[in-house]
Amino acid sequence: MDRYISHSPEETRELASRLAANLQPGDVLALHGDLGSGKTCFVQGCARGLEVRERYITSPTFVLVREYRGRLPLYHIDLYRLKSGPEIGLLGMEEYIESDGVTVIEWAEKM
Repeated sequence: MDRYISHSPEETRELASRLAANLQPGDVLALHGDLGSGKTCFVQGCARGLEVRERYITSPTFVLVREYRGRLPLYHIDLYRLKSGPEIGLLGMEEYIESDGVTVIEWAEKM
């Protein structure tokens, strides 16, 4: 297993961009880390690697899911505010995960 250490938000975005350039439909990335650890920076890099034209990629903490168009659709899911399995079940995660796009889940440990 390869291990990468980022020392800045831009390094995190660059690493994610390189990774995302090789992602395929149906791929799922599960992000785990404390507040401020760079999860959203990582998603911003993924968006760059997937050729998303949207300028501002922000955490969907209050809307839970954001969808972006690019080389592949990017589904950015944030589970931070959810507390229980039933709440997560209401999101319809299977539809995103089994789609033609890439799903990136922040706070994936809540699943």
